Amino acid sequence: MMMDDGIADAGKRYEDSLLGLGAARLDRRSFLFGSAIGLGALGLAGCATSDRVIPAEVARMYGPLPNEKFPIPAVDLGKVDPKYYRQTVRYDSKEAPGTIIVDPGNYFVYRIEGEGLATRYGANVGRSGFLWSGETYVGRKAEWPVWTPPKEMIQRQPEAGKYARGMPGGLGNPLGARALYLYKNGVYTVYTIYSTSDPETIGTGVTSGCTGLLSQDMIDLYSRTPIKTKVVILPA
Repeated sequence: MMMDDGIADAGKRYEDSLLGLGAARLDRRSFLFGSAIGLGALGLAGCATSDRVIPAEVARMYGPLPNEKFPIPAVDLGKVDPKYYRQTVRYDSKEAPGTIIVDPGNYFVYRIEGEGLATRYGANVGRSGFLWSGETYVGRKAEWPVWTPPKEMIQRQPEAGKYARGMPGGLGNPLGARALYLYKNGVYTVYTIYSTSDPETIGTGVTSGCTGLLSQDMIDLYSRTPIKTKVVILPA
């Protein structure tokens, strides 16, 4: 159950995590994760790093998306545990079809399909101290969304001021290709389900409470998720 009066505290923790970057570069991963991690992984997407045999249908599912506004490279599947590949699984639930269930303890996101089935996606989730649970809904959604740093971050890191009116969408934007903004009682919770171009983060707790899917998975989920869709965050 979500700590309703804790949303503000969670939001402050989210901002504080961003404010703790010090002299870190203003790159997508340091913005999102609250740490000075570089962009090197982005340039490796699509490179072979493993001798693992990837099924053809999986390779197609995570192949490049050249027709996007900002072309998306293929996922380096050698960096993703196969259990996190998108698949249809048995998942008994009383929730209505279309409901999204985030299981941070197992690094999965489910979309309920009905008749005991769900589409399951591998995810990254909040790191220790940023995990939360409860019921929300999709209050807003955006393609190649703009990201705007909090005022507090700009005060501590004046260099972020150039994004005061928003960082334009693109592969370098912390939110990636798509974002689902989670609301409760008409108020944005400061949390999102977003796109990541960093395959090595799938199956890890690295964010400030948000949930990330590989861009190809997020585009699939986004296309089937209308506004007001119920989102359940399970306890970790």
